[in-house]
Amino acid sequence: MSDNNEIEESSAPLIEHLAELRTRILYSLGAFIAAMVVCYTVWNPIFNFLTRPVCSALESRGEQCGLYLIKLQEGFFVAINISFLGGFALAFPIIAYQMWRFVAPGLYRNEKNAFLPFLVASPVMFFLGAAFAYYIILPLAFNFFLGFQQGEIGATSGANEMAAIGFQGSVQEYLNLTIKFVMAFGICFQLPVLLSLMGKAGLVSSEGLGNMRKYAVVAILVVAAIATPPDVISQVILFTVVYGLYEISIQLVKRIEKTREARMRAEGTWIDPDEWDDDEDEEDEKDGKA
Repeated sequence: MSDNNEIEESSAPLIEHLAELRTRILYSLGAFIAAMVVCYTVWNPIFNFLTRPVCSALESRGEQCGLYLIKLQEGFFVAINISFLGGFALAFPIIAYQMWRFVAPGLYRNEKNAFLPFLVASPVMFFLGAAFAYYIILPLAFNFFLGFQQGEIGATSGANEMAAIGFQGSVQEYLNLTIKFVMAFGICFQLPVLLSLMGKAGLVSSEGLGNMRKYAVVAILVVAAIATPPDVISQVILFTVVYGLYEISIQLVKRIEKTREARMRAEGTWIDPDEWDDDEDEEDEKDGKA
């Protein structure tokens, strides 16, 4: 009988947590759907905003800005994609708040104070990365891509003259390329947040991150090659920015370690690493003599 009571008591909190999780998911899903509907009603202005970089690049070359619907249903799916991504961005603060409401009751006060800044910093860094891609990377990339045009399509030419190459972009293809740039830089800008959070949890150290520099360089090069189209300029810029963020992350983790050390010294719980090594050596000697 007592075993059954213990099982029932242990299962009750689990059911409560699952019910709480379901509530938070429903709130998040409702906010996302509402934001998606709002973005669908204004998908045209959003798309016009996203086309400004390519239109500016075309206008600087004296060309008219225009994109084409290659497939009949392409315009509808473009509106859906914009609504989906815009809805998620618009609803993210509510989604993050619901996540916080689910996690916060299980955290101590100091854990809440440690986790909350990272929860706030994550969307800020994402939007910084997205803005960096939109205002700096996209104009450079589109000017590079449009530089491969030659001649004028539709103009009469002799048999020995060069063939005309002109830009006639697909709406869906342009949107996919733009979103890929924006998402790549937004996600890469999360690196300081992720490494600082891991440093706060004691999963990584500034010394370890410093020793991993050569591996980090290779990993960042691979990410830059995959996340951006095959244009050297954007790849070099992405590598430079992400590696700079990696070095900033090392300094942030080092600052976290110094703050933790100062707090533990004040509490009298700090153990110097040299003393810890000496204690381990003494224990090894005792074990050897035994």
